[in-house]
Amino acid sequence: MSSSTEPATVTPRGALRRPAELARTVDVSGLVDTEGGLLDRAVFTDETVYRQEMRRVFAPSWLFLAHTDQFHRPGDFFTTWMGEDPVIVTMDRNRRIRAYLNSCRHRGARVCRADFGTTRNFTCTYHGWSFNLEGGLVSVPNREGYPDSFDTGQWGLVEVPHVETYRGLIFGTWNPAPVPLRESLGDMAWYMDAMLDHDEKGTVVVGGIHKWMLEGNWKLAAEQFATDWYHVNMSHASALMVLAPAGKKPKQEIVHRAGRQYVGANGHGAGFPVHPKNRFDDGTVHEWTDYDALRERLGDARVEGPLTNGHATVFPNFSYLPVNGSIRIWHPKGPDRMEVWAWTIVDASMPEEIREAQRLYNLRTFGPSGVFEQDDGENWSEVQGTAGGFMANRVALNYQMGLGGEREDGRHPGTTSELYSDAAGRSFYAHWRTLMNTPAWHEEHA
Repeated sequence: MSSSTEPATVTPRGALRRPAELARTVDVSGLVDTEGGLLDRAVFTDETVYRQEMRRVFAPSWLFLAHTDQFHRPGDFFTTWMGEDPVIVTMDRNRRIRAYLNSCRHRGARVCRADFGTTRNFTCTYHGWSFNLEGGLVSVPNREGYPDSFDTGQWGLVEVPHVETYRGLIFGTWNPAPVPLRESLGDMAWYMDAMLDHDEKGTVVVGGIHKWMLEGNWKLAAEQFATDWYHVNMSHASALMVLAPAGKKPKQEIVHRAGRQYVGANGHGAGFPVHPKNRFDDGTVHEWTDYDALRERLGDARVEGPLTNGHATVFPNFSYLPVNGSIRIWHPKGPDRMEVWAWTIVDASMPEEIREAQRLYNLRTFGPSGVFEQDDGENWSEVQGTAGGFMANRVALNYQMGLGGEREDGRHPGTTSELYSDAAGRSFYAHWRTLMNTPAWHEEHA
């Protein structure tokens, strides 16, 4: 994986000087009260707050880009987003994974409009500027029309300066001097390993990527996956009945589960039931799984907790569900819209028929038309739809469940709370508030 030391801002600017007024910032301290467990709905609706997020939350953070299984040979590429910036992730000729701003240096059009594929060069369809896999400008139509001072070496694609991986997950950041990815994850890595480290072969992607649009602020989804088991019994009641044996209600020990919630200082969060007999929901996957081998590799605490049922978010906008192998990104598309991209990942050692069973189970539960996924999307659009009113926007939201109950439980790394708690949500917004009120790398070097 790449780890360039070149800052993302070394681009010719000549006499250009952007007025400071174009990057107006607001103090968001009064919008988040983590001590009292209150949140102002302006965090979901205000355009100025949203634009500040792009600069101070997304620009400096580690953002999920892709899975390593999407790149097998030089020229393989995948296009995605970092906040609202389009990017290309590709394997260069030396088999190094790199990422570039997907924007031609001539007039700004995307140089790659395909979702994925294999290529030798990225060529802008507007005027034909072409860039190689290392981001260099290699072809300029009518080159003789430019002045002698025109240097193609200065007009290559803007590269994401740091790209790192963790157990097959590729992350990138625009920050030229970031905290290393593993350090940024902290104790969250222990919880992620319960999904990603079942065997030495790691994980692979099956079934492509599903994409859909939702009405709702991206944080509504990210915070739910970090902190909210509370909604399951109410929002997903019909789905739980469908999955229960015919003619029977879900067992009370399933409906009223005990568990823990990891509360990460960097905004990460994970919730999971805890039970000695936790298992994968799909029968075919359950029967294939060697739980004794997983206990030996991962330990009892992970197998009885975050290995199967549960939810998690890596701040700011990457989430996953271990029980069905779902990983997803919540792409912001304005204060009131998001685009969801979801992958199914499985253990590389899984036979084909087991992979297919897990893929189908994921589609039926958390695919675009899944029985659980539709409930969540409806909730987020409902919350967003009421937040724009003058009076509604002035009424604080309650995040007080589990307030003061955070502790180290001695079994799970880091600070944890009860399963039914808003603790990870409060931590999510506390970290968001810190970033929003802290000048980012591009402001410090301006």
